[in-house]
Amino acid sequence: MKFRIVVEYDPEVSSYAAYCPELPGCCSAGNTEEDALKNAREAISLYLEPIPVELKPNDKIFDVEVPV
Repeated sequence: MKFRIVVEYDPEVSSYAAYCPELPGCCSAGNTEEDALKNAREAISLYLEPIPVELKPNDKIFDVEVPV
C-alpha cells in the first residue's frame, strides 16, 4: 500500500517535519529528509495497527479490503 508523505524543512529548528495527508494526525520529524521519511513510515505503520475491540454478544467483526 502506498501513501503520500509531505516533507517540509523548518529552518527555525533545522529539521524536517513529515505528515501523511490521507491519515489525519499521522506525522513525524527527523534531522534529515531520510530520517523524516523513515520515521513517517513507522508512524503510518503504527497508525494502521489494529487495536483490540470489545464486542457485545451479538456484534461481529469483518475484515474488508478496500480497492485503491
